[in-house]
Amino acid sequence: MRKTQRFTFRNIFLHPSKTSLTRPRPFKAYSFVPFSPLAMLDPTILTIGGIVLGIAIIERILDRWGVMDIADQFEKVMRFILPVTFYGALFYFLATFIF
Repeated sequence: MRKTQRFTFRNIFLHPSKTSLTRPRPFKAYSFVPFSPLAMLDPTILTIGGIVLGIAIIERILDRWGVMDIADQFEKVMRFILPVTFYGALFYFLATFIF
């Protein structure tokens, strides 16, 4: 014969349980920033920006050396290239960025 164990109501329900029966829910965090600033470190955008910055520095050096004719030609070209490059890089960034 087996012995039957008896449990009273107080022994079962009134003792606080040592472990939690509910699992913690995963915490969902939302960011108010739509993109990371590190996404701007794209090699293509950095290369284009470096080329434009290099041309601007060359123009300033030519201006200091007194070669006004060549510096004026650089200025005329840069007046067209800078806006085209900026809007092209902005379009490229928005087209390749995954939202």
